[in-house]
Amino acid sequence: MKRCAYPTDLLLADDNLSKRRRLEADTINVHSTSNVVNDPTLHSGAIFHLPTARFNHQDGIVPSYGHLNNESSSRRTVSNGCHDSDAVKQTTVTAIVLPETTRDEVVTGSISIHQGDLIAEDTDVIVVCRSSRTIRESVLEAGGYLMKLSYNNELNNSSTDPVISIAATGQVCARKAYFLAWKPSVDADTLRQSVSTFICDAMSKAASENVRSIAFPAIGCGGYGCTISLIAQTMVEAISQQLTLYPMAVSVVTQSDRTDVCNEFRKQVNLFQSTSQTESVALGIGTGMIEVQMGDITQQNVDVIIGSSSSRILRRSIMSAAGADVQMAYGDQCEKNPSALIVSLQPGRLPCKQIFFVKWQPDSDEKLLQQSLIDFVWTVIQNVISYKYTSVAFPAIGCGNHACSVDLVAKTIINEIKHQLNIRNIPLSVKFIVLPGRQNVYDEFSKQVVSLNEDSRSSISRILPSNWTQSADNSLRCLVPFNTQEYNSIANDFDQTMNGRYTSILRIERIQNVRWFVQYFAHSREFNKRLNENTERRLYHGCSHSAADSIIQDCFNRSFAGTH
Repeated sequence: MKRCAYPTDLLLADDNLSKRRRLEADTINVHSTSNVVNDPTLHSGAIFHLPTARFNHQDGIVPSYGHLNNESSSRRTVSNGCHDSDAVKQTTVTAIVLPETTRDEVVTGSISIHQGDLIAEDTDVIVVCRSSRTIRESVLEAGGYLMKLSYNNELNNSSTDPVISIAATGQVCARKAYFLAWKPSVDADTLRQSVSTFICDAMSKAASENVRSIAFPAIGCGGYGCTISLIAQTMVEAISQQLTLYPMAVSVVTQSDRTDVCNEFRKQVNLFQSTSQTESVALGIGTGMIEVQMGDITQQNVDVIIGSSSSRILRRSIMSAAGADVQMAYGDQCEKNPSALIVSLQPGRLPCKQIFFVKWQPDSDEKLLQQSLIDFVWTVIQNVISYKYTSVAFPAIGCGNHACSVDLVAKTIINEIKHQLNIRNIPLSVKFIVLPGRQNVYDEFSKQVVSLNEDSRSSISRILPSNWTQSADNSLRCLVPFNTQEYNSIANDFDQTMNGRYTSILRIERIQNVRWFVQYFAHSREFNKRLNENTERRLYHGCSHSAADSIIQDCFNRSFAGTH
């Protein structure tokens, strides 16, 4: 018999010294002929796994993430963290006491990307696209007869449930497997919506089962041949949105031989992290204010947040964050008055004072779409005034899975908000909240806000520098002519600190990225207005060619701050 410190697949080490001592004192007695690793190390805030033995929740050893009450059970010993059906050994586990923990204590939201095999993922749940015959069959084959039987039974009994949840057996290292249907599409917008729904359904199910960790495959990036960048961007955005509601550890596992897929997912995570820190753009209109920012609408500290009854994902996000009472109230109101134009709800757990769900449907006809957006804004403003509220947060409706023209939506809504603020002359603060990662949506809304300013109203091109030139191929890099005022100014400024540290200047190129200049312009005006002075400085950043190209395309990635 060997003794090992308490690490099971749900041990939480705590910063509290007395609780840590208690954990160190608690042991498991393992009777086995196999080698059980003796690892007494405890790190604060970490979840440990016992490498040579598996303790699945459904086996009765760990019925919940609470106390273990001196229970014993027979279990198979596993080599390298996986079930080995060919070499099963009997192991008796006697548990003492595990201090009770809550879900919030155990894990916070995180995303990790790595190459590997979904079958070997040591996690609570693996997600399987049941429409993909290759991955479905490989997982079921690894799970063995019992897993195949469970899957077939659940498939027959759960035809309307989007998630088939079964216990993992055999060589599948996870505790459970979720099987979800998914279909690719050649239409980018339809593809986005299907991927978002896939993620949303899986993580909602995981949250309902108190799951701490979940692993997804890179759906669509194998035999389906979908655009890798679109899949990666959509999955990262959808996962990040769900993590604001359901904190858990999320992994995306790409095939071992697909480094290109893994790199693209990592790139999208970095982009998401950098853009999620973007500052807001704001402009005063009379006594009111229009502001655009990236963030989570459920976290906005305003009087009212707005939802659209036609957006299933947005509605689910708001409802989940608000709580069960709000969900029931919404259902009751919809049942009593299904034709109501607006459903007004108490905030539940949200920091706002009221939730408005406004009936709205997109339209393929541009004129009808514009009118519907104008009516949407009017309905919201009218009700905000009747409640005597002074602040409201809108989503960028229609710019997600509805795939409306971002330019048309942003221009129509921003102009109508401006019109309402002017004619009503009310001190109303209006926010537009764009999901992190939707940089194109943020940029378009910001551009429309900037264009409301009197000296740039006619066209966004009015704010572009006069020395910018139009190239035949719309290149972002334009050569600055030698010995011009622009060239000499930059060279002389550079020489003040770099004189004697370089041999010669080969060339100077001007970067003409309209997207990033519009954002810079909006921030610059806001800083000048707020600080009442020009604090802008010209700085130089030395880097490799590849890093320079990345900066030119995507601006500075703030996730690298302090690392160079």
